[in-house]
Amino acid sequence: MERIEQSKFRRISNKDKSSEFIARPVVTYWSDAWRRFKMNKVSMAALVIMVLLIVMVIIGPMISGYSYREIVGPPNVSPNGKYWFGTDELGRDVFTRIWRGGRISIIIGLLGAVIGTVIGSIYGAISAYLGGRVDTIMMRIIEILYSIPYLLLVIVLRLALNSNGIGTLILAMSITGWCGLARLVRGQILSLKQQDFVMAAEVLGVSQKDIIIKHLIPNTLNVILVSISFDIPGYIFSEAFLSYLGLGVQPPEASWGLMASTAQQNFQFYPYQLFFPALMIGLTMLSFTLLGDGLRDALDPNLRK
Repeated sequence: MERIEQSKFRRISNKDKSSEFIARPVVTYWSDAWRRFKMNKVSMAALVIMVLLIVMVIIGPMISGYSYREIVGPPNVSPNGKYWFGTDELGRDVFTRIWRGGRISIIIGLLGAVIGTVIGSIYGAISAYLGGRVDTIMMRIIEILYSIPYLLLVIVLRLALNSNGIGTLILAMSITGWCGLARLVRGQILSLKQQDFVMAAEVLGVSQKDIIIKHLIPNTLNVILVSISFDIPGYIFSEAFLSYLGLGVQPPEASWGLMASTAQQNFQFYPYQLFFPALMIGLTMLSFTLLGDGLRDALDPNLRK
């Protein structure tokens, strides 16, 4: 047998591990969702509009230098260089009141959506995971709550609590606002609870509470996020509708619904007083709705490539 010379062998360092790397970079679920969301130009435009609105409701009341409560000039002045959005029937600056009212409308929308998300996610997860008679009873409770008009709830709570504040309004809308999300989460978890990772957690002795909170609910985040983006404009519109009827925010506070209700009495003579709050309501609801539509497409695992 021919002997191979030692000089033909060469020691290779282990520092060069390039052969072990995958040619295509690893793309996680959330990074891929963000990539596909950025490709949706309509949703990105909606995101920009939403961010601008939120920034303006924070700094807007301080830009003009006027107070939203005080009379700063003659009543019913058309938009001009001094009063950018004009003045209302009492002589208050409409520009300041628009952004002050936006704070209340958006805060109600965000708080209502967060409260509804927390309650609905936990309720739907418990109902689906326990199943059987517990699931049946919990779903019947949702159907009962669905049958109660929230307008009636607002009136009853206002009388019972003797309050016209924002808290009463949020409480009234949140009592039934979580029911829709609870049904969505229940449907998702019914398909997840038979998966291998849930069975493995049960075999390892993980408690039911931890299985629901740490394993099941995180796997429904795509449904929850999309639901939040659609619930926020719903709460904003509900607040505007109740304020328009006189059941929401009361003067001298400002909200877009209250401003629209006050302006519609003189719409033929001073249309700008109704135009600006209606425009803000429309832009806010449209931006959140388009954002939710983009999130739904981006978070759908069936569309991932």
